[in-house]
Amino acid sequence: MGRLDNKVAVITGGAGGIGKVTAEKFLKEGAKVVLVDLFKEPLEEAKNELKSFGEVLTIEADVSKEDDVKKYVKETVEQFGKVDVFFNNAGIEGKIALLTDLDVEDFDKVINVNVRGVFLGLKHVLPVMREQGHGSVINTSSGAGLMGTPNQIAYGASKHAVTGMTKTAALEIADANVRVNSIHPSPVNTRMMRSIEEGTLPGKGAEAKEAFTQIIPLGRYGESEDMANLVLFLASDESAFITGSQYRIDGGLGAK
Repeated sequence: MGRLDNKVAVITGGAGGIGKVTAEKFLKEGAKVVLVDLFKEPLEEAKNELKSFGEVLTIEADVSKEDDVKKYVKETVEQFGKVDVFFNNAGIEGKIALLTDLDVEDFDKVINVNVRGVFLGLKHVLPVMREQGHGSVINTSSGAGLMGTPNQIAYGASKHAVTGMTKTAALEIADANVRVNSIHPSPVNTRMMRSIEEGTLPGKGAEAKEAFTQIIPLGRYGESEDMANLVLFLASDESAFITGSQYRIDGGLGAK
């Protein structure tokens, strides 16, 4: 028996590092998985890597566009009849700059994906879960959603917003036996961190990584597998009495 037997899971940002590793774990635990991402090619690559583990549906969508969000929810329900798990995971880091130097267009781009995208996912997935009378939503926030983030005003603001939306959604949907929680990673070994390292110390990304690593008590970055293990727990019935909670997964960084 798998921990997600007969469940249907939707993962936004599904072709990225955390999304793809989580999808593999879900599939191995018995779920059918819907991968949502912006571009066809990475989605097809992810599907080819994962299809040996179980049933995978891929849907191209821009999470910041309501029609696209409606599309991925509609196609999931048409294909599988339900949404048991929603890993609301898509996000971008944006430019590294002082807030006074950040262009409004760059700020808006991050907010559109990281806040509007999470909101739209909740708006259109939660009614499906309410009608079913069950479901688990896991929103990807960040350690940046619980502390200040110099040189990343848009990212920090967006991840604080995800924290707030998680609490509100959890309260609004609890009567339908639907749970909503958020995860708050420290730096994770993915493409996003390579971008942040390079933006922090242009041309010296390795030095930036070393500096970030030194402030993490466990002495390393998180791995996508670490994140996926936590998401699996929150997706499964093992966390049936947990909602509205924020889960740091940061190697002890938030304990300082």
